[in-house]
Amino acid sequence: MKVFSLSGKSGTGKSFQAVNLCKQRNIQGIIDDGLFICRNKVVAGISAKRQPTKITAIKTALFFEDEHCKEVREAISRTDLKSILVIGTSDEMVDKIIARLELPEPQERIYIEDITSDEERVTATKYRNELGQHVIPAPTFQIKRQFSGYFMSPMRIFRDIGSLYPWRDVSEKSVVRPSYSYLGRYNISEKVLADIVDCIQEESSTVYEVIKVIVTQQQEVASEGIGIYVAANFKYGENLPKAAEKFQRDIANKIEDMTAFYVFRVDLDIRNVI
Repeated sequence: MKVFSLSGKSGTGKSFQAVNLCKQRNIQGIIDDGLFICRNKVVAGISAKRQPTKITAIKTALFFEDEHCKEVREAISRTDLKSILVIGTSDEMVDKIIARLELPEPQERIYIEDITSDEERVTATKYRNELGQHVIPAPTFQIKRQFSGYFMSPMRIFRDIGSLYPWRDVSEKSVVRPSYSYLGRYNISEKVLADIVDCIQEESSTVYEVIKVIVTQQQEVASEGIGIYVAANFKYGENLPKAAEKFQRDIANKIEDMTAFYVFRVDLDIRNVI
């Protein structure tokens, strides 16, 4: 297996550049912040960005826990990779990760300064320090459950960068705000979610009224998302199964889009047809 390393200071855009670098060098796998990502899929590991403090995040990124380390090591051996990229803040960190995962010595060391401009690194640092934004080099659907409530919009955040560098693909990257972010946690009340459902009903031509909305799991006790229970009356004359399915789908999509919570289910109780 050929091992590449990518080193650079925290917040300089290493994870953002990783996907492009892998495409250019035909690198099949990535080790980044405790995750093993292979061929655009999260195969194993725990993201350091899920940890509650920076200290535990660093330990996770270094595969400090034996069980975590073993899981990723075994996953790498199963995939039969020909090449892998190990990302770290320094050569020393990269070497520690390589040693823990029992990987070969790096055949090529790449530094963030080699593949980005001063302007790009300044922009990346600004988003990290001022907005607490972090990139994971994997599609959103791959890590959606793990980061419920902490997603941000990659297209909005990187619009300016994309306009300058149109060949760069942001579709395979996800932007999150880690639990340990200095910006702190946030909570969205059940009433806000109910108001979103009411807005969807007002725009619907098939739902007569929403009677009740209950959030079955709250963010602070459900790291893998929330469930929504909705009781509603529908209008007479509509194709009820089709209208109900569309209403459920609209609820899940709109709540995920507006709040970043992963909605793992929407239970719809149709009380009456009016």
